[in-house]
Amino acid sequence: MECVYPAVFHKNYDESYTITYPDLPGCVSEGKSLANALQMAQSALVQWIEYLIDKKQMLPAASMINEVAVNEDDFINLVRAEIKDGRAVRRTVSIPKWMDERVSEAGLSLSRILQDALIARLPPG
Repeated sequence: MECVYPAVFHKNYDESYTITYPDLPGCVSEGKSLANALQMAQSALVQWIEYLIDKKQMLPAASMINEVAVNEDDFINLVRAEIKDGRAVRRTVSIPKWMDERVSEAGLSLSRILQDALIARLPPG
């Protein structure tokens, strides 16, 4: 799932930026530089949307960028958040008994190993 919301960037006296989302009251972040602020804006948006989804709340519609009022020193940027469903699902896998014994002896997590292997093999995205 992909979401795009306009964010308002306000430059502070110390050259940091405060980021707010007009459509998401309470969603606020800050960055020490413009590059950091852009990263923090995306991170805040992802966390906010994941929270709303987790609480089964409706996602508010995003405003059109030209409808957002800003102060003279502020600017608006669209921020994109890709939300992935991170809920665990059960899958049955089969491995040889000797391998299961070695995994247990080593104190390894089959779930973690499988996830790491799949991330390495799957194309980005």
